[in-house]
Amino acid sequence: MDAIISFFEQLSSGQKLLWVFVCLSLSWLGEGTFPLVKMEYKKWKHAGVNLIFLSTSMIINVLFGLATVGIFLWLNNTQFGLLNVISLPTWAELLIAIMLLDFIAQYVAHFLLHRVKWMWKFHMVHHSDTKVDATTGTRHHPGDYIFRELFALVAILIGGIPVAYYVIYRICSIFFTYLTHANIHLPATIDKAMSFLFVTPDMHKFHHHFERPWTDTNFGNIFSLWDRAFGTMVYGDTTKIQYGLDVLDDKYDENVIYQFKVPFDGSIKTDY
Repeated sequence: MDAIISFFEQLSSGQKLLWVFVCLSLSWLGEGTFPLVKMEYKKWKHAGVNLIFLSTSMIINVLFGLATVGIFLWLNNTQFGLLNVISLPTWAELLIAIMLLDFIAQYVAHFLLHRVKWMWKFHMVHHSDTKVDATTGTRHHPGDYIFRELFALVAILIGGIPVAYYVIYRICSIFFTYLTHANIHLPATIDKAMSFLFVTPDMHKFHHHFERPWTDTNFGNIFSLWDRAFGTMVYGDTTKIQYGLDVLDDKYDENVIYQFKVPFDGSIKTDY
């Protein structure tokens, strides 16, 4: 186990980037082979738009990584945080770290992105995609992504989470992000069985329905436990799902300039 932890602790930026494209590529291939729904669209153009958002997220991620080097060192020197006051086997501490990060940096942050009006304006960009596929997982306005990174920092501090555990969490998070956004069909029995513990492709599609209340459900990223525990879980007939947002004009979903301006456009209304 220590060898595995050491490997992830020393993972280079290039290896992390490679993992992003491996997960994205496999999800893209999967949805091309076993599509959930047939969508008539220019797949490469759609991907190009969403990869522009990925590039801004990657820049933010690099800057965040540089800014948190000192924080990880401080946690190690001061022994601050939950994992530094308990003594458990490495696998148990790793599981606690992943669950804590998934809850705070994903579920709680995502819940607030839907509930706080100004945050929702940034998050609208993610939901404005009318052709949800694997690349939609990369579609985050910089303001949305910064907010998520700040919540990850909160989780790191609360948990006293070492850098290796954080890297493993990010590896898991990337995998689930692309898998659950992919336009991929899993047998209903398998998808539903998996959804009792994990977020699945079918489960996450309800979150991308164009109108509430479905839009405000299924906030989890890795574990479905949080949605089940807090009553935000929905699972039903995927044929009833329509992508996009009822408060945005669908014809601008691939207009990058328009999408970057959405949070600052006062003419765009929300239901809050």
